Amino acid sequence: MAWGGMWQLMYGQLLQYRSWDGAEYVLYNDLSGDTHLLGADAALLLLTLKQGAAGEPALLASLNAARDGAEPVAPDQLAALLAQLAALSLLARLPC
Repeated sequence: MAWGGMWQLMYGQLLQYRSWDGAEYVLYNDLSGDTHLLGADAALLLLTLKQGAAGEPALLASLNAARDGAEPVAPDQLAALLAQLAALSLLARLPC
C-alpha cells in the first residue's frame, strides 16, 4: 500500500459511540450492526474522518498532535490501524 492515500468513512456511517474514560470507545457500526471496542487512536481517526476525507499525512499529524507528549505514532502504525478499521467496514481508502 502506497503512503499518502486518502481515506473516508464508509458512506452512511454515523459513528454512534460512547466513552467513559477517553481511552476506550464502544462504537456501534450502524451499517453492519456490529459493536466494536476501540482505542483512543482509532476513535480519533474516525472522528477526524467524520469531518471529511483526509490523507495519511494529515491523519498522522492529527494523531500525533493529540498524543500530549507520548511517543509519536509511526507511519507504519497508522497504516496498520487504517487497515484494521477498513477490515471492520468503518472506513475506506479512496481510489486515486
